[in-house]
Amino acid sequence: MKTGPGLTYGSYLRVDELLALQQPLGDPAHHDELLFIIIHQVYELWFRQMLHEIEAAMRNLGADDLLKVGKNFRRIHAIQRLLEQQVDILETMTPQDFNAFRSQLNPASGFQSAQFREIEYLCGERQNAQSQHLAPTAAERARLDRRLAEPTLYDAIKRVLAKRGFAVDTSAALIASFRAIYEREQDHYDLYLLLEDCIEFDERFLLWRGRHVRMVERMIGMKPGTGGSLGVRYLQTTLEKRFFPELWEMRTELGTGGLPS
Repeated sequence: MKTGPGLTYGSYLRVDELLALQQPLGDPAHHDELLFIIIHQVYELWFRQMLHEIEAAMRNLGADDLLKVGKNFRRIHAIQRLLEQQVDILETMTPQDFNAFRSQLNPASGFQSAQFREIEYLCGERQNAQSQHLAPTAAERARLDRRLAEPTLYDAIKRVLAKRGFAVDTSAALIASFRAIYEREQDHYDLYLLLEDCIEFDERFLLWRGRHVRMVERMIGMKPGTGGSLGVRYLQTTLEKRFFPELWEMRTELGTGGLPS
């Protein structure tokens, strides 16, 4: 890439290379196949940025710099809102439009997005780690294995709580610690804001998953997925996933009595 005086907008962003990446398979290409490709390429770019921000948030948690963690989460939440809004664009495509080129995608599937799996693994959701439908390349498998070996975002949060004297060794202890932070918010306000960012992160993932499930059902009904998964039936099983389950459980206990002295 050119640097210095010869640098241009196009050369810095590699626009020519970027615009060469949209390669419809249809011959002739269906009008909406370009939209489908662009939407999913953009998803992958935002997944990359989200991973970048989560990694930064974990480093800042390690340094006990919760102000910077809050900044990371503000950007993550903004990206999450954008991911959900992209479903609106996909839904301008009718089922007839999608079915006109869907068969050409087989056996490729969104289930195989390695970066999305990296986000899940980094946040502690690892149930699909051995799924036969992932079909990663060697480079993707190496990245996924590295994520599986790394501490999670939840681990980093628990370490911060432990440093502040809160018990985190069991689910019950963690729930009690969360409750203490919420019910004594004024004493632990930075931790309270951190946990609110965590619950928003989880909630926005659930909102995006929900929009995605309904969009897929709108497009293909209950057909199997192109990658061999159960399609909507599989996606529906993801709607109960929680990155921070104890943080959700704690909310049931709020307001049900005083804390032990």
